[in-house]
Amino acid sequence: MQLDLNLLTALDALLEEGSVAGAAARLHVTSPAMSRSLGRIRKATGDPILVRTGRSMVPTTRALAMRTQVHTLVQQAHQLLSAQQELDLSTLDRVFTVRWHDTLTAACGTTLTTAVRHQAPGVRLRLPAEPGTDDAELRRGEVDLESSSSPPTLPDIRHRLVGTDRMVVAVRPGHPLTEGPLSLETYAAAEHLTVSRRGRLRDPIDDALTAHGLQRHVAAAGPTAAFALQLALTTDLVVTLPDAVTRTARKQLGLTTLPPPLPLPDVPLYLLWHQRYDNDHAHTWLRELTSETVQTLFTPPTTTPHPTHRAQEGILDTKAAEARPGK
Repeated sequence: MQLDLNLLTALDALLEEGSVAGAAARLHVTSPAMSRSLGRIRKATGDPILVRTGRSMVPTTRALAMRTQVHTLVQQAHQLLSAQQELDLSTLDRVFTVRWHDTLTAACGTTLTTAVRHQAPGVRLRLPAEPGTDDAELRRGEVDLESSSSPPTLPDIRHRLVGTDRMVVAVRPGHPLTEGPLSLETYAAAEHLTVSRRGRLRDPIDDALTAHGLQRHVAAAGPTAAFALQLALTTDLVVTLPDAVTRTARKQLGLTTLPPPLPLPDVPLYLLWHQRYDNDHAHTWLRELTSETVQTLFTPPTTTPHPTHRAQEGILDTKAAEARPGK
């Protein structure tokens, strides 16, 4: 059965006004048009709805019984279709799926979860691991926000650049690479570890070394940065990875950070979402909160670093200057 939902609005006006003329004026239509709507309502419901008593019209028993429900439905429809929906975070009840790279989850997951719980206690977060293969979960609506190092190629996927990260070298304390200036040859001669969820033993760093006529030996490929950093701590393997998103993990493990001895392009960090959420106020709130949370990673710390960290950062800054072209 096909129903014209506009009849609900007409029925609500008729029951509120108690007359065809009053309902017509309320909805800015002519009286004949409202009379035709009343006729269609009577046919659909099998009830007169309004009956004449003297010079006025009164609702039938069934009309009185449905009046509250009809009014509620019309108000809910207006609220649902309104372009200016107000967001009440205190009552928001929703589940969001935020799929980040493991380093980003480790660096920002706690801060984001805490902020969400504070601002919208009814919101629940899912922070799943990245899958082993690319899929269309953003397009299917199964993932609300995703991180990526490259902009999307699909036209219906939106993106926002939230920061760019430089590459750094992480090694265990006392590693041979820390004993003197880090040259290209010394770096290439070391045993390396890549981070790849697909187990790739080659990445853009190999291309950069090839351009200098060098080749490195990659001994292993780890599935996550957390695994790679832990392995670097207990072996002489060298891992080269983005700075900001791994900074906290490196400091917690006590790893030494060095600048790479060759120029490497910065790594952009994008947030991705599907265009269906462009005008979703709750999703907009999550996007803004997530962007603010992630962008703090790329803000220079304002506190005085621990002496040990200050010494390591001095090594990093000095060697970075030495590695710049022309130095």
